[in-house]
Amino acid sequence: AQKAAASTALNADFSGEVGAQAPLGFFDPFGMTKRCDEDRFNQIRLVEVKHGRVAMLAVVGYLTTYAGVRFPGAEDIPAGFAAWGALPGMVWAQMIATWGMMEAANRDSTGLSTFPGDFRNGYDFGWDKQSDEWKRRKRSIEVNNGRAAMMGITGLMVHEMMGNVDVLLPLAK
Repeated sequence: AQKAAASTALNADFSGEVGAQAPLGFFDPFGMTKRCDEDRFNQIRLVEVKHGRVAMLAVVGYLTTYAGVRFPGAEDIPAGFAAWGALPGMVWAQMIATWGMMEAANRDSTGLSTFPGDFRNGYDFGWDKQSDEWKRRKRSIEVNNGRAAMMGITGLMVHEMMGNVDVLLPLAK
């Protein structure tokens, strides 16, 4: 019985999964799913979705602060990497508490999750009323926007370190 399970895991085909679409199809350049069963694939996908969601927020936050938008009382905090050293201790405490609460809340606490990253926890929000095709399309959009955001925030950080982010965002200042 163990041999059958092992051979199934080694021959798993993920080419039909959400996010596998033109022009790349199923893209796994590092071979992370080569010797992967469905549970491991779902864990990898969960991490990808989570990082994508954080990256989407990071891109929006970076662009917003670079454009000069600040919360009241934080007008003197610079944008980009320079902000880390300028944050007051209480802001650090609030950020760490927020990260902890987000980690605790953003998980499937009911066991009703239908896919990696499904954190509805019993609340529907209209998702269950939609067709399977619509759901797959929306999940694919989220995965691909997350991938783009991960590349986007990486690019913004690299260009900031190179000192030429103003060339990318000339109208922001």
